[in-house]
Amino acid sequence: MTHRFRFLSLYAVLFLVFLYAPAALLPVFSFNDSTFAVFPLKAFTLKHYEAMFANLSMLDALRNSIVVGVIASVAATAIGIPLAIGLARRLLPAGSVLLATVMLPLVVPSIIFAVAFLVILVRILQVDLSLWSITIAHVFLCLPFSVMVLMSRLDGLGRSLEEASRDLGETALGTFRRVTLPLILPAVISSLLMCFITSFDEFVLAFFLSGTQPTLPVFLYGQLRFPNKLPSMLALGSVILIVSTLLVILSEVIRRRGVAGVTAGDA
Repeated sequence: MTHRFRFLSLYAVLFLVFLYAPAALLPVFSFNDSTFAVFPLKAFTLKHYEAMFANLSMLDALRNSIVVGVIASVAATAIGIPLAIGLARRLLPAGSVLLATVMLPLVVPSIIFAVAFLVILVRILQVDLSLWSITIAHVFLCLPFSVMVLMSRLDGLGRSLEEASRDLGETALGTFRRVTLPLILPAVISSLLMCFITSFDEFVLAFFLSGTQPTLPVFLYGQLRFPNKLPSMLALGSVILIVSTLLVILSEVIRRRGVAGVTAGDA
């Protein structure tokens, strides 16, 4: 058993190194005084970060991604809360079918939905492509993540407190505001963070629906044709990598604290 445990531990470490080593090299090359990301490193420099902040087009694309991510995460979480409550509490007819439909973006390739949104918005609705078209698609993409996070929280709560609130004469809306929402608040925050990260990093839908207002992933893809732009993109990628990692860790910490709080309360 001991040898098996050591083998699995070694396998897990090697797998993580293989998976994340390329991303971990981004900060290293971002400080290298060279146009190309190669070893050996030439010299330490901060000029790539200075060039990053001087690139107004890149900063505009970053602003677009932040705006789309914030709106999409708030909208997806707002839709996901009542949907998750209805699914977790078995209040919706054909709940299993509805849940499977909501989870489709997780299993269907993004390019399929990108083409579908493009046809519907441009050909049928005749809507001009903009940040709003990207936002609509990102809400659709983020909804499964929101529902999953919220349902996992609701499944661990039970219904006793909500039923007690209703028995004492509180309305359904009042029960949600006074009882349910405070209990699922950690999951709501986790949902917002998870949806924001999902929207911020998404490329395929944004590539098809961006029009003249690209998000950051689409902008970076276009800049890859110019080798002299690579160092500043490495600098920006390093910043995004660190911030995204911190957001994911924060989301998981909030979720775990919420679960621990519920477990302690039940005990």
